[in-house]
Amino acid sequence: MSVILAIESSCDDTSVAICNNGKITANVIANQTIHQNYGGVIPELASRVHQQNIVPALQQALINANVTKQDINAVAFTRGPGLLGSLLVGVSFAKSFALALNIPLISVNHMHAHILAHFIDDPKPNFPFLCLTVSGGHTQIVLVKDYFDMEIVGETLDDAAGEAFDKTAKLLALPYPGGPLIDKHAKQGNPLAFKFAEPQIADLNFSFSGFKTSILYFIRKQEKENPNFIAENLDDICASVQHSIVQILLNKLKKAAKQFDIKEVAIAGGVSANSGLRNGLQQAADELGWNIYIPAFQYCTDNAGMIAIAGYQKYLKNDFVGQDVSPMARMEF
Repeated sequence: MSVILAIESSCDDTSVAICNNGKITANVIANQTIHQNYGGVIPELASRVHQQNIVPALQQALINANVTKQDINAVAFTRGPGLLGSLLVGVSFAKSFALALNIPLISVNHMHAHILAHFIDDPKPNFPFLCLTVSGGHTQIVLVKDYFDMEIVGETLDDAAGEAFDKTAKLLALPYPGGPLIDKHAKQGNPLAFKFAEPQIADLNFSFSGFKTSILYFIRKQEKENPNFIAENLDDICASVQHSIVQILLNKLKKAAKQFDIKEVAIAGGVSANSGLRNGLQQAADELGWNIYIPAFQYCTDNAGMIAIAGYQKYLKNDFVGQDVSPMARMEF
């Protein structure tokens, strides 16, 4: 029997989860709305709100899972990568909780956890599989050979896909967080209304800095000719931008699947909640005979459920860390 408490505080969502013998029985996420006033995450504010949210989130998780603090066998936590101040709150809380109950600590890499979220629910992927991990800060294609035997075979050379969504939303004067709003408007628009060039990047790598710049110049040019261009074409702009980003991602993923001769393909990270990417992956699967794996929405964005399942796998291996552990804003994959 094992009951794992998991803490996630890498950015602006405070999350606490319980994993009971490999099953997630609670996954509480406290979102921070304060950043909407600033159009992006303010690190100092994020760490303060984590301090306010973490104890209530823990209490709610224990209630949801119907366990007590004394039932916990180990504490898993996000060590990195992420915002250092935010990570510090979660790591300090996890260390204090484990010390008070004299139970072991489990350090989890946030990016590993996004991939291992696929082992929360059925169906689960078979090893080896490819995982396209897409978020606001990361865009990676990972060859997953085992639970902790992973190799990055392609990654962004500059900006991440999630950042391209968010920056586009800002150009369109959509409120933060803008990525989900682009998805919402895209559903009403024509994805072929406007065409944006696909960056020609070698191998399996990505680049979105030039793509973002091309959108900026496109909007400036159109607004000179028609000051109401955005208001009159918002749905079509969102649909076209989303279609372009999804095609960039899927073209590289198809290339990787062919290169490694793999039919098991997954997506993970916050952008895996995007309907355009989900639909595009399903179309690719139908064309190429892939077995695809898409996480439930609650396990796409930052959440402690994925930290818990990663912690559970480490618990089975007795892979623990000491009280001298510290958070890492940048952490090797």
